[in-house]
Amino acid sequence: MVIHVYETQEQLDRAGAVLIAGQLLQKPESVLGLATGSSPLGIYRELESMSSDGIISFKLASTFNLDEYIGLPEGHIESYRSFMDRNLFSHVDINMANTHFPDITAEDLDEASRDYDKQIEEAGGIDLQLLGIGTNGHIGFNEPADEFVDETHRVKLADETIMANSRFFDNIEDVPREAVSMGIGSITKAKRIILIASGDAKADAIAAMVKGEVTPRLPASILQQHANVVVLLDQTAAAKL
Repeated sequence: MVIHVYETQEQLDRAGAVLIAGQLLQKPESVLGLATGSSPLGIYRELESMSSDGIISFKLASTFNLDEYIGLPEGHIESYRSFMDRNLFSHVDINMANTHFPDITAEDLDEASRDYDKQIEEAGGIDLQLLGIGTNGHIGFNEPADEFVDETHRVKLADETIMANSRFFDNIEDVPREAVSMGIGSITKAKRIILIASGDAKADAIAAMVKGEVTPRLPASILQQHANVVVLLDQTAAAKL
């Protein structure tokens, strides 16, 4: 695990975008694992700028998002498909047919989740996975639990996650209580992982991820066992390292 600490959010965002841009330059047909939430927004803005300037292209790339809410109507502004369309896909030259999300409309969500893992495998696996981290140490929507879940699966969101995500909704009652998420095994199969975090609210989770025991009670701790992880932090998120 390689850790970089930056003085400003802008530096962190640029560093993350440069790593993703480098992946696309080395392998234009890269398979990217993407995240939502506030953490990657600056990175997506940087990638938009690089794409507009002709530095990088997404034409041959494909993407698989970590997760999707269950229960939001199709096209809802806070669905993760809408988030990605709004904050990245509509601003770059990606083929929308090559952008993938867990299927939350299927009658059999377990089967649809297994199919999502098969799609990733058939695409050649994820070359570069972008992650954020929750205040409780979750990655994707893998919440603290008694054991790691390997495969993409249906999850019940923790109270802390619902509270954190309520800032995107008019009322906390509107926040979905369930989602479909890549599992820990699905995430750690990625050839390379970038995890980003900023703000003092993430400091405890980052310290436990880096220095604590590997435990499903702190899902991000599993990244200690991955051979190629880069962690990008601002100074407040890194304060307890």
